[in-house]
Amino acid sequence: MDSIRTRQILDYVKARKSCTLKELMQKFHISSATIHRDVVALAARDAVERVRGGLIYKEAPSARGSSDAYQERVVAHRTEKIAAARKALAVIEEGDIIFLDSSTTTYELALLLMHCDFDHLTVITNAVPVMHLFRKYPPHWSMIGLGGNYDPQLNSMLGVSTHEQLARFNITKAFVSAFGLDDKTATTNHERQAEILRKVLDAADRRYLILDHTKLCRKGLYRIAARGGFTAILTDR
Repeated sequence: MDSIRTRQILDYVKARKSCTLKELMQKFHISSATIHRDVVALAARDAVERVRGGLIYKEAPSARGSSDAYQERVVAHRTEKIAAARKALAVIEEGDIIFLDSSTTTYELALLLMHCDFDHLTVITNAVPVMHLFRKYPPHWSMIGLGGNYDPQLNSMLGVSTHEQLARFNITKAFVSAFGLDDKTATTNHERQAEILRKVLDAADRRYLILDHTKLCRKGLYRIAARGGFTAILTDR
C-alpha cells in the first residue's frame, strides 16, 4: 500500500535527517515517478522539505517529540483517511461556512479543498497545518485562523482565547474527528480538544464526524458528543 511505503520513507528520512531521491529509489526499489509522487505527498503535509535532488526531514521548532508523533499520525492509514475525506467533501456546498478541526483526517479534507472551485466558501480552523494551506486556496474565499495557546502535540490552537473567537462566528457545517467512536459516544484523549470541539458542534448547523475505520469500536477518555448528535458519520467503509 502506498500509505505504508510513504510512512517507511518518512521513517527512513527522519533517521538520516536528509537523503537523495536516488538513494530512496534504490532503498525502496521504486521508480523516479513513484518517489516523486511520495515526496510531493510528504511535502504537502509539511513532513519534509524538498531540496534539489533530495529532501530533508522537517523538525518542528518546539516540542520535538510531540511534533514527531503528529507527523507520524499524518501518514498513518492515509488511504483510509482520504476515502473518508472524499465523502466529507461531497457534502460541502457553495456559500458554506465550514469549520475544520486539527485532526489528520480533517487535514486530508483541507487538502482536497485546494482543488475545488467554489465562488464563495468560508473556512474556519484552529489547526496550524490547515492555516498553512490558506495561501494555496482561492484568494476570494474567506479564511479565518483562530488564535490561542499553541498545542504542539495536536498542532493546533486551544484555550480560552480560541473559545472567545469561535463565539463570534456562525458555522453551517463542522467537520471533526475523534480518537474513537463506540456505539454511544465519540471521544478523544485530550481535554482541551474535547472542550473546543463541543463548542464547535454546538455552534454548527450541521455536524459531521469523519474518521477511518480503525477508530471504530474504541473509546478515549473525554467525551466529544453522542453518536446520535452528528448529522452524519463519514468513514472509509
